[in-house]
Amino acid sequence: MKLNRRSFIGTTSLAAASLAAPAVLGAGKPRVVVIGGGAGGATAARYIAKGAKGAIDVTLVEPSRSYYTCFFSNLYIGGFRQLSSIAHSYGTLASAYGINVVHDWAVGIDRDARQVTLAGGAVLPYDRLILSPGIDFVDGAVPGWDVSAQNKMPHAYKAGSQTELLKAQIEAMPEGGTFAMVAPPNPYRCPPGPYERISMVAHLLKQTNPTAKIIVADPKPKFSKMGLFQEGWANHYAGMVDWIGADFGGGNVEVNADEMTVTIDGEVTKVDACNVIPAMKAGRICEMAGITEGNWAPVSGHTMQSRLDENIHVLGDATNQGDMPKSGFSANSQAKVAAMAVRGALTGSKVFPAKFSNTCWSLIATDDGVKVGATYEATDEKIAKVDGFISQTGEDADLRKATYEESIGWYAGITSDMFG
Repeated sequence: MKLNRRSFIGTTSLAAASLAAPAVLGAGKPRVVVIGGGAGGATAARYIAKGAKGAIDVTLVEPSRSYYTCFFSNLYIGGFRQLSSIAHSYGTLASAYGINVVHDWAVGIDRDARQVTLAGGAVLPYDRLILSPGIDFVDGAVPGWDVSAQNKMPHAYKAGSQTELLKAQIEAMPEGGTFAMVAPPNPYRCPPGPYERISMVAHLLKQTNPTAKIIVADPKPKFSKMGLFQEGWANHYAGMVDWIGADFGGGNVEVNADEMTVTIDGEVTKVDACNVIPAMKAGRICEMAGITEGNWAPVSGHTMQSRLDENIHVLGDATNQGDMPKSGFSANSQAKVAAMAVRGALTGSKVFPAKFSNTCWSLIATDDGVKVGATYEATDEKIAKVDGFISQTGEDADLRKATYEESIGWYAGITSDMFG
């Protein structure tokens, strides 16, 4: 099925099917605070407000006034989109759905008092709290790199200024120069993302700097859609991409941002641009709330409730939930389940069994799109994969073009679903 705005929303909106019951007479409206305005948080806030029809006060806390989607940001690097095309505002959520949008940082959570403290000093009480903060980086994950080096060696894994910076550095490379990427270990945001980025960097360099080289130092022995990407690199960018996996020292990496060097298994290479994507963990507010185990926040797939606090729901990249990848589509799907559960708990509206879906599209070259996806269901142990699909090597050009066009329809659909 070809996806567009209408069909995407229609096929993923079961969670909105229930009607909210009226709030209890004589009581104040229940209060929901959502922290993080991305694919999980914005969707959850919108679906709660829309479904509750005024019976719940919804506050969305997000420091950025313009939200840049990580998904499709690689296409900006490759020259297929303008940066403005992946920027979105929160005005419709406020004006059309009555959501109180607060542009500030959440800096503290008092779980006993059920209060969120903001950097500006405001305190927000809640009956239910939804955390969708995305990812932060594990300190010391790549020797020689920390966030103080991100201007010289950008991560560009939080879209916006970092994405702009990385593209500018690629465009400024000398003729025949070297681009390096340090890929992340599992699990991380958007499993195909680094390799779509390599494809887009190669696409850009093929046009502007065709003798340039790309080195990928990867701590993993294999990666998402590996056969599809390697086929695409051979077909479109022959001789340009050198992928160094774990078996060849790709996990033994150091960088020096001042000298612009990357050391792989003891071999030092001078580079002209370097994209360091470190190991990841749940957004810091999850740690501050005390709801993480290890690097991630464990949740129940039935409701997306934290396994450590039933009054908190966690969405998207920050979660340890089972089989779903950390992606924008996953976060959007989980947000609808959480919204349904929250409305049910606070207003008595009907709650259906949790169902989830995900698809990750990647662009390898002009009109050469590939995808991987699955459907999932909640069990008591985890969100479990039911079935899946993936593009095949050797597909004809018409099918690959149709896959790319499908992804464009999905992007229009999901961003409308998030921001109204």
